[in-house]
Formats: sequence, C-alpha cells, structure tokens
Amino acid sequence: MDLYTLFVSPLLSIKINFFFFFFFFPRNQKMAAAQKHVLHVYVERDTTLKLTLLERPKSVEELKEIIQERFKPRLNGDFSLHYVLMDTTYALCRQEIVGAVGAPRVRDIVDRWPALLMESQVVAEFHRIKNVNLRTQFYKELDRHTPRLITLFRDKAIKTGKIAEELAKLMRIYDIQEQRDVNTRRVLVLHALPVYLREDASTLFRTCDSADGPDLTDTPVALLTVVTDDTTDSALFSPESICIVVEDEILVNGPTNLADSFLLLFGYIYALDLQYPKKVELTFTFIQKVVMCLEDNKPLKGRLLMLKNDLFNE
Repeated sequence: MDLYTLFVSPLLSIKINFFFFFFFFPRNQKMAAAQKHVLHVYVERDTTLKLTLLERPKSVEELKEIIQERFKPRLNGDFSLHYVLMDTTYALCRQEIVGAVGAPRVRDIVDRWPALLMESQVVAEFHRIKNVNLRTQFYKELDRHTPRLITLFRDKAIKTGKIAEELAKLMRIYDIQEQRDVNTRRVLVLHALPVYLREDASTLFRTCDSADGPDLTDTPVALLTVVTDDTTDSALFSPESICIVVEDEILVNGPTNLADSFLLLFGYIYALDLQYPKKVELTFTFIQKVVMCLEDNKPLKGRLLMLKNDLFNE
C-alpha cells in the first residue's frame, strides 16, 4: 500500500474555495508497486482527512472530482490543486503540459506546480524527462570543450567582419578580468557561442537598468541581466542579478552566475516543453547535442556541423 501525505492550506475566497498545496510524500519507496494509495489530506492546519485510492487518478480533474466527492460537504465549493513537489505527480504534470490540446500558458503551469519555481525541482524534472543529470552533464562537457572553443573564438576574432568585431570585443572584456577562473571562462563561452554561430545573441542575453522596467515584448525565453552602472561590459562577468524570462515575463530570479542561470533556463525549456527561440536555435541545439549529448536523430548541418568537427578534430 502506498502512503502519501497531501497537504492542503485554505485560502479565503467565495463559499468554500480552497487553495491546495499538493505534496505527495512516499513514506516507503519500496511500496511503489503496491495497489492501494492512501492520502492524508490536510484541509486545515490541524485537520486531517484520509483518502484511500485503489489506483492512481488518470488526470488532475479526476483527482479533484474524487476529493470533492469523498469529502462532501466539507468541499462543496470550488477548489484548485497546487503541487509543492513533483516526484509522484510527474505523470499528471506531463499530461497537462504535453498532452493538452492547446499549449498551456507557462504562468498557469507554475501557478499549479509552484515546485517548478525551485531550481532543485527543475533539475529533478529534467532528470525524470531525459534520465540525465542536468548540472553534472552540462558542466562536464562545457568545461571539456571550453579551451578549444576559446581558441576558435580568438582565431575568429582576429579576422575582419562584424562577427569578428563582436568576438574581439568579448575577448577584450574577458582579458581584462582580474580573475579568469572556470566561471569566467564559462561566461565567455556562453556569450561568444551564439556570436560565433552568427546568431543574434542580444535576443537571448538581455540587459536593463535596475531603475527601469525592461520591455519584454516578443521574448519567448531570455536571460535578463540587471545592471547599475553606465556600461553593460562590467555586468558581463559580474552581474548584479539575472532573471529568467519566459513568454514575455520574468519567471524567476536566477543565480547571479550566468552559467548557472543558463543551465536553469535550459532545464525550463524541457520541463515546460518550450521551443528553442528561433534567433538562437543553433546555440541551443549545440548545447543539446554537443554539451548535453541528447540526440534527436536529426543530423547536424552547416555551421553546427563545422563547429562540432572543429571541436573533435584538433
């Protein structure tokens, strides 16, 4: 028999509306294959109700109907479910995100599953989807390719043309840094990669003054760096803060380390079933296939294939 605890916190509303913080907590992982599922439902801080299910519900709506039916008249009013942690609600979450007829709004998804606002849960969700440790794989392969990538960027920067000028500017800012450690090198690579691939990096890496609200119109995904001084150059390697933008609005405040925020953004793309932004699609495809080693049976072409060949044919 599976035992779970379902925490419910009431929210003042019309009639008997409840705002559910939904937390399935398996007390014994070895019971996962058992037939019965017992839920302890906290409808108030000190009030617990017991619910036994013979099988897992097929959808969120079915679970809501079961809860409402079992606990009449206590739950006669409307209520919604919000899920705190994702382990045992993964199937329901994926069904709502991927199985929906129309793509749900990201804000609606994270309102229902607020655990997705936690970095640890995004990393865990990515592992459930792709069976890959997001953080370990990302940094292992990014760091492995960084020396060669920086060499390619420097070689390109000494040539002529707009791409060379942009890369040369990034290299100059990097070279004057007092501390050029692994984190600084990661920032350089992530900023220079879309430039090297001839993509518009300004659509991915956005900046704004801390005193002014940014215009996020037509911003499917981005990393928004907040700056305080007159130049954005100093914020490149030591930003005041970084926000993760999804669907034209700030979703969460990310880590101030750019590489950590990029990793989190990549995790969100998979957890929320988002598309790579068109203007930096090559950059994300490189991260997917070369860094994360996630294949989709589509061959690399053009600039991506050339870059991969340059990396592996030193």
